[in-house]
Amino acid sequence: MKKLINRILPDNDFKRKWVSVGLTVIISVGLTLWGIYGIGEYGIALFIFTPLFLGAGSTILYGMKKEDITKREAWHIGLLSLGVFTTGLLIFAIEGLICIAMAAPLGLLLTWVGSLFGYGIISKIPDNGTSTMFVLIGIIPAIAFFEKDSEPTLTSVVTSIEIAADPQTVWRNVVEFPQLEEPTELIFKTGIAYPINAKIEGTGVGAVRHCNFTTGSFVEPITVWDEPRLLKFDVLEQPDPMKELSFWDIDAPHLHDYFVSKKGQFKLTKLPNGNTLLEGTTWYYLNIRPVFYWQLWSDHIIHKIHERVLIHIKKNAESDMKKMVKLSL
Repeated sequence: MKKLINRILPDNDFKRKWVSVGLTVIISVGLTLWGIYGIGEYGIALFIFTPLFLGAGSTILYGMKKEDITKREAWHIGLLSLGVFTTGLLIFAIEGLICIAMAAPLGLLLTWVGSLFGYGIISKIPDNGTSTMFVLIGIIPAIAFFEKDSEPTLTSVVTSIEIAADPQTVWRNVVEFPQLEEPTELIFKTGIAYPINAKIEGTGVGAVRHCNFTTGSFVEPITVWDEPRLLKFDVLEQPDPMKELSFWDIDAPHLHDYFVSKKGQFKLTKLPNGNTLLEGTTWYYLNIRPVFYWQLWSDHIIHKIHERVLIHIKKNAESDMKKMVKLSL
C-alpha cells in the first residue's frame, strides 16, 4: 500500500502538496457524509477526529516523499486542507456559513494538533505513516457508531431581570406579549431564530401558549399556573433553531432534533422595594457533541433570547404601571 501511495504522489513539491490535500479532503468529505446522512451523527467523530485527520493525513501524505518537513509546512498544509474541506461543505450545500463559523475555533485547534501529530509520525517513524493513515480513517466511523446511542443530558439556562412593577402587572405581560422590536444584536442578524411575540389560548393548566419565533412557533402547554408567581410549561413542538446563511436553501439535519427544548418557566418574586424579580428558565438537551463545546454556544444564544423577552416584558410592565399610577391620581 505504501508503494501505491508513493506512485500516486508526484515528485514535484507543488503537485504533491495539492494531491495530498485533495486525497485527504476527499476521504474526509466521504466520511462526513456517511456520518451525517448514513449514521445520523453530529459528534466527536465529525468535530474532533475529522479535523485531526485533515491535519495529520495531509501532513503524512505530503511528507512521505519528502526528505524533511518542517512544523510550519505541516501547519500550512493542514490549514490548507481544512480550508478546502470547509469550502466544499459550503459549495455543495452540506453546511451553512454560521455553523462552520461556530465550529471554526475547535476545527482550527484540532487541525493544528493533527498537523503536529502528522509531523511527529513523518519525522520519527515514517515507515508507520501508511498504517497511521488507515487507523485514523477507521477511527472516525467507529466513533460515530459508538456515540450514536449515547443518552443526552438535560441542562438549564436561567436569566433574570428586575422590573419596577408589581407581580400581577408583570404576570399579564408574561402570559402573552405583543410584537417585539427588530433586534439590534449581531447574533440575531446571522440567521439565529429569535422571538417576535407570544399568544395564549385559554387560562390555567391546560392552556396552550404559542411563543412565535422567526422560524416558527414553540407550542407550550401550561403545566403550572400559579398566578402571579409561577408559569411553567412543556414544549410540545419547536421550530428550527436557525436559518443557515448560504447561497443555497440548506436544510441540514442538525437543524432538526439536535437542539431540543423540553420545558420552560417564568418565576415572579416580589421584592422588598415593591419591584418584581422575573426569572426565565429553559430546560434543553443537545444531540450534538462534544457537548461542552456546543453548550457554550447554546447557553449564550438562549441567554440572548431570554434577555430579548425579559427586556420586552419589563418595558411593557413598567409602562402599564405608569399608566395605572396616572389613573389613580
